Amino acid sequence: MNKPVGHILVKRVYAPPEAGDGQRVLVDRLWPRGLSKGEAHLDAWLKDVAPSPALRKWFGHDPTRFAKFTERYRGELDAHPEALAPLLDLVRKGRVTLLYGAHDEVHNQAVVLADYLAEAGKGGDGRH
Repeated sequence: MNKPVGHILVKRVYAPPEAGDGQRVLVDRLWPRGLSKGEAHLDAWLKDVAPSPALRKWFGHDPTRFAKFTERYRGELDAHPEALAPLLDLVRKGRVTLLYGAHDEVHNQAVVLADYLAEAGKGGDGRH
């Protein structure tokens, strides 16, 4: 599991749920392979906050492209603030865990999204 950002945690969807997860939100556009909906223990699946299909394919989980991916993904988030509204509602209510399916725990869209929300002052105060 990655370091918490305010009220926001980030972890793989395949990790077992924990009591401190709060609202568990999948932020992938595609459903994770080999995982049933029951096994995921999700509160929400917000496909629209995930990177566009073209950006996801371009990135291809290549760590050498992560800096450029981050820049482009943030641009997509800036261009579509309405996609963030359901997630922001959850964050305002308390702890949220952003879930992703990628193997890489450092170079993925959930990490970028958590930082984006925190930098915008929407990730909470880190006291929880």
